[in-house]
Amino acid sequence: MVTTHPNGEHTRSAREKGDRGQVAIEYLGFLPLLLLVAMGAIQLGLAAYAANQAGTAARAGARTAASVDARGSGQSNARDAVSDWVESGGFRYDESGGQDITVTVEVKVPSVVPGLDGWWAKRSATMPNERSPF
Repeated sequence: MVTTHPNGEHTRSAREKGDRGQVAIEYLGFLPLLLLVAMGAIQLGLAAYAANQAGTAARAGARTAASVDARGSGQSNARDAVSDWVESGGFRYDESGGQDITVTVEVKVPSVVPGLDGWWAKRSATMPNERSPF
């Protein structure tokens, strides 16, 4: 509470003087939690992006492997469909099938949260084999 004296001076109560800086201290205590939540949100975004990249690569690989007139191999086209910074973390390719070609691609999810490395995003795509006699 601000008190005005007869001479025009304004003074604060002793209680108000003791509360100075309290908000800053509370904010500093809450800051690690905010940073952890932000890093978790970024990590979830990276996981979704890696899963999207794996799906794109699987479709490109299956399309190439199943096509009669495709250029390059399914694996090379799948690798080309993935961003370089995602691929550099880890890339796995598997192709199988006869009448239908199934390609499975796994991409390692980049980590910004310590201790959460080792996640792999796995996606598969199946295309009809144009080379199949059936």
